[in-house]
Amino acid sequence: MLGFAPFYLFPVPFVTLAALFAWCRHSPAPAKAAALGFWFGMGLFGAGVTWIYVSLHDFGAMPMPIAVVALVILCSYLSLFPALGCWLLAKLRPAAPLLWASLTAALWMLCEWLRGTLLTGFPWLAIGYTQVPNSPLAGFAPIVGVYGISVIVIFSAALLALWVEKGIKQWRYGLTVLLIGLVGYGLQWIDWVMPEGEPVTVSLLQGNIAQDLKWREDYIENSMEIYAKLILESDSRLIVTPEISIPLFSDAVPLAYLMHLTEHAKNNHGDVLIGLAERDHNDGDAYYNTMFSLGTAPGQSYRKHHLVPFGEFIPLKPIFGWVIQVLQIPLTDFSRGRMDQQPMELAGQRVAINICYEDVFGEEIINQLPQATILVNVSNDAWFGRSIGPQQHLQISQMRAMETGRYMLRATNTGVTAIIDERGRVLDTIDIFTTAALHGLAQGFTGATPYVRTGNYPILGLAALLVGIGLLSAFRARRKTR
Repeated sequence: MLGFAPFYLFPVPFVTLAALFAWCRHSPAPAKAAALGFWFGMGLFGAGVTWIYVSLHDFGAMPMPIAVVALVILCSYLSLFPALGCWLLAKLRPAAPLLWASLTAALWMLCEWLRGTLLTGFPWLAIGYTQVPNSPLAGFAPIVGVYGISVIVIFSAALLALWVEKGIKQWRYGLTVLLIGLVGYGLQWIDWVMPEGEPVTVSLLQGNIAQDLKWREDYIENSMEIYAKLILESDSRLIVTPEISIPLFSDAVPLAYLMHLTEHAKNNHGDVLIGLAERDHNDGDAYYNTMFSLGTAPGQSYRKHHLVPFGEFIPLKPIFGWVIQVLQIPLTDFSRGRMDQQPMELAGQRVAINICYEDVFGEEIINQLPQATILVNVSNDAWFGRSIGPQQHLQISQMRAMETGRYMLRATNTGVTAIIDERGRVLDTIDIFTTAALHGLAQGFTGATPYVRTGNYPILGLAALLVGIGLLSAFRARRKTR
């Protein structure tokens, strides 16, 4: 847990995971190894996703007992994946030490990937994020992405477990870990992408609208005034508001208001991105979480594709439809935007937008690359309150910047609003829970990192190959014992 934001203590996961794998390696039965993995997961997720309780209880008005039970159920579900990995490892139990370490890394990563894929996915707290942005292993991000770094961390932790088991004189295990770190450090000096054009001036707006006020009809006008003021005070070419910064459908916003903002953007020779809900007039039941552009460029829009379960849609309604009655969350049945949406042409840049939770899915972000020169994430992390959730979300955005070799501009309602460079470094930010605008420069980049070109396929293929070798080894070992 300490490897993740806001702590950023990237060496800690190597120690804790090494201890877990050492216990699993000597576990007398696969079921006991699975139990170790499950309780490790409960500790990780129980400490790491407590912000979900804040969303459900503090802002969703879910009664405390139900919110606690919901959190425990979620953490239990998430913990099934490390439990599965540990069970499989103990079941196969390869004798060769390096094969055991390799199989450990492959199984854990595949279980992480499954967690980030099944039931729309929840890849939050993937181990690879612990190495962003300060670890030497961060140099692998543009090549293999977050799951690839998970593989490297797990493999290194398994080698450390072997080093302790075999004795300190078995220095080859420690040397291998050191060499991996040196390679990662060296990779950080490679320029995978190239700057394109001059930096563009940007303003990222943080309206700081309290979540319990945001959707109140008597507060909508105040929200409009706050964002109009922040926009009109900015002379940047690209101005970005958070997701659904004005809680209205786009066709309900006064035309004069939008025209005023459009004229201001044109005077800046740039564009404003504004978040609104959007009704589809061709389908009376469909509405979207949308970002609209206003200004010099022709009007463009981006509709959110990857929706938040129980926040923006209710999965398996016949089973979970009752949740709508318990949670006081407006607009809980959004429609999905198309997956193949392309970057917007704004302020001389090609801007790839992702809304809130979407930046957790690196394999989806690269769908707009290498065309995009800048990434923009808009969010409303007010749902997390003063928990560690917003800081974790910032770290996730840092990983996306490193994977793609692009600046990531984050405009959030209450924080963390930040400018992140192409190497995942936070260049500037503003205090959370303040009403302010973050002004700065963003450099566009062109070109494609290896991860942009290949996504997760190489690391998934490698993991599958290692599992296949592990299965073959286990099969041969059992034949010899007959």
